[in-house]
Amino acid sequence: MEGTTTAHRSSEVSIQPRLDGEAPTLRGLRRFNLGMGGLHLVQGIAILLLSTSFALPVTTSFLQMRGQNLVPVPRTLGEIPIGPAVAAFLFLSAIAHFAVSSRWGSRRYSSDLACGMNRARWIEYSLSSSVMIVVIAMLVGIYDVVSLLALFALNACMILFGWMMEVHNQTTSRTSWLSYWFGVFAGAVPWIAIGIYLFGPTASGDPGPPTFVYAIFGSIFVFFNIFAVNMALQYRRVGPWREYLYGERAYIWLSLVAKSLLAWQVFAGTLRPN
Repeated sequence: MEGTTTAHRSSEVSIQPRLDGEAPTLRGLRRFNLGMGGLHLVQGIAILLLSTSFALPVTTSFLQMRGQNLVPVPRTLGEIPIGPAVAAFLFLSAIAHFAVSSRWGSRRYSSDLACGMNRARWIEYSLSSSVMIVVIAMLVGIYDVVSLLALFALNACMILFGWMMEVHNQTTSRTSWLSYWFGVFAGAVPWIAIGIYLFGPTASGDPGPPTFVYAIFGSIFVFFNIFAVNMALQYRRVGPWREYLYGERAYIWLSLVAKSLLAWQVFAGTLRPN
């Protein structure tokens, strides 16, 4: 695989790191992952310890015959406590960072980075960022269980298309952007759905969600799109992004900032003790 990778990455789209003399860089990256894992872990624990028991419902509706009519009957299936949900995406990131820093995980991590890919990133993001989307969706009033499952799945598909982008381009002479644009499409739908619930009430003159929810929508939407920009810069080989490890560090910083920003905005808006 490595020989094939070296051969096909001779065009302007090569993002394979230099292998000679990179061991110290990879060791530094493992230490960096350990530190980032610690920051995610500490924040997750803090959210659990400091948060109130605030929870939001998960609902559905089933059709029943009433006379000659089919009538939807709403039901509440349960509640999702928001504090543990926020802590969950922080803990998922911590687990991933510690995994790639472990003795076994670091070998796979180094091997992937040498090929210009990181499967651990995509596995973690497919779970953690999808939990983030569900939390944001619930804060704007999307409680239907099927809707939440669909948003989770669409966001996970967006991330998995990122993984496919890296795998696919191991065997291409020039970058194929097909997976990238499929991911853009899948990732746009959850934000459109959330935007309908967020801006729909104000458009009709009704009071919308509290101000902090608008701040969450704007800030996390921007960060989610910066992830896509980071990938595009890697494959366009713009400036320092010619080196794959530069983009890898950028992904790690973006993950920390986006998750921290969402966690503490949610905490300030709904989870602070009175």
